[in-house]
Amino acid sequence: MPLVRVKTKYQVTLPTEVREKVGLAVGDLLEAKVVGNKITLTPRLVIDRRIAESLEDFKKGRVYGPFASANEAIRSLQNNIKKIRERAKSS
Repeated sequence: MPLVRVKTKYQVTLPTEVREKVGLAVGDLLEAKVVGNKITLTPRLVIDRRIAESLEDFKKGRVYGPFASANEAIRSLQNNIKKIRERAKSS
């Protein structure tokens, strides 16, 4: 197992073989966790809040489509806008 040195400002460089095994790239995020006297770094993905919300909508079946054409998708959007406006008028 390779050793790494803690440098000034408490920085460490992960050896190439370690980075390659987990597929780390520049800019990736790692979650740091302390368990007992061990430090564990785990690669993490950060999902934009709006993407997370849309995934939740998809899981709950709140989706439209699939559409056979762009025109069909546009018609669906226009119909949804009409429904929203009608609800707003009746409120």
